[in-house]
Amino acid sequence: MGVEFLGLWLPNPAVQFNRPPFLHLSPPTRAALVTSASLSSPPPTIQIVGGRNTPSWQGSGNDVYGGGETDWIDFETDLYHWTKPLRPVQWYPGHIAKTERELKEQIKLMDVVIEVRDARIPLSTTHPQMDVWLGNRKKILVLNREDMISKADRNAWATYFARQGIKVVFSNGQLGMGTMKLSRFAKSLVASVNAKRRDKGLLSRPVRAGIIGYPNVGKSSLINRLLKRRMCPAAPRPGVTRELRNDVCGYMLDMLCSLCVSSLLLERWVRFGNELELLDSPGIIPMRISDQTAAIKLAICDDIGERSYDVTDVAAILVQILTKLPTVGAKALNKRYKIDADEFCGKIFIQKLSVHLFNGDTHQAAFRILSDFRKGKFGWVALERPPS
Repeated sequence: MGVEFLGLWLPNPAVQFNRPPFLHLSPPTRAALVTSASLSSPPPTIQIVGGRNTPSWQGSGNDVYGGGETDWIDFETDLYHWTKPLRPVQWYPGHIAKTERELKEQIKLMDVVIEVRDARIPLSTTHPQMDVWLGNRKKILVLNREDMISKADRNAWATYFARQGIKVVFSNGQLGMGTMKLSRFAKSLVASVNAKRRDKGLLSRPVRAGIIGYPNVGKSSLINRLLKRRMCPAAPRPGVTRELRNDVCGYMLDMLCSLCVSSLLLERWVRFGNELELLDSPGIIPMRISDQTAAIKLAICDDIGERSYDVTDVAAILVQILTKLPTVGAKALNKRYKIDADEFCGKIFIQKLSVHLFNGDTHQAAFRILSDFRKGKFGWVALERPPS
């Protein structure tokens, strides 16, 4: 049997449950997890646990995920069960609804769309309506924060998107890596766009490219690097860019005027050379996030507002993930925090850390773990791999 402790499931060693061979089930797929999450009722106070399909918060040192497809299905299965008893993560600031309406209109003026995603979670950082909005427009996919994933992960994602015919660029917006390749890709599309215009009897003009994506995936940093000057405000938190804009005057007006000035800024673009114009946009997310495993990944990677989730819950799940990843493991947590992570569930580890470093403040302890992960203190850690 399993018992609930601090909102998380712990296995009861006093109760043994052996699943008959004919009842052995393979881990559910991502689609099955999302469907079951929407139809399931709140978990009871006691639940039978055992096997890979259960919320085991007390994994042994040998119970780790490898690099195979089955291992990553196990990872998604565990993550689904860990997130199931938690409060749903939802974040939809008021300015995003207004921006989404404006962005749909601006997309009609775009020749090329540059979609920026977090390289650690490329599947979780794309809007489900993105393909519908873009239609037949040309798209360049940028996976930002390439320095936070391994070379093997980069190669796997490059192969995955190449099979779909999508041009992908790996970048580091902070250091400017990948911006030259992105510039070449964008300019290579200029000739084809203007060739179509000439066929229609229209004059050539600079190609318009919009940069869109989730909050805090590095859109503004990327456009600043492309332009080699600071034109867009950027900060390591979601929601800094709140309106469609493109120049310093726009930001000054943003500070002095009300939100109604956004309508004056919609038709102005940043000129990138003589052949390309760029438009930065605020982060856009779905009104409701149905996939809570994706929502937890967004929270871990700081791609969603902190008000939308419980920091301690998210950090506890991160601890469980790190202990089972072969590239990190419990030893890395032990070495960094001088606390044994082998026998504790995520929240107990955070409680131990809070006593050890923060005078019992679990919020500060949880925030430290999340902050260390986001700063790359645990090395290259991707939370998603391409589906088979």
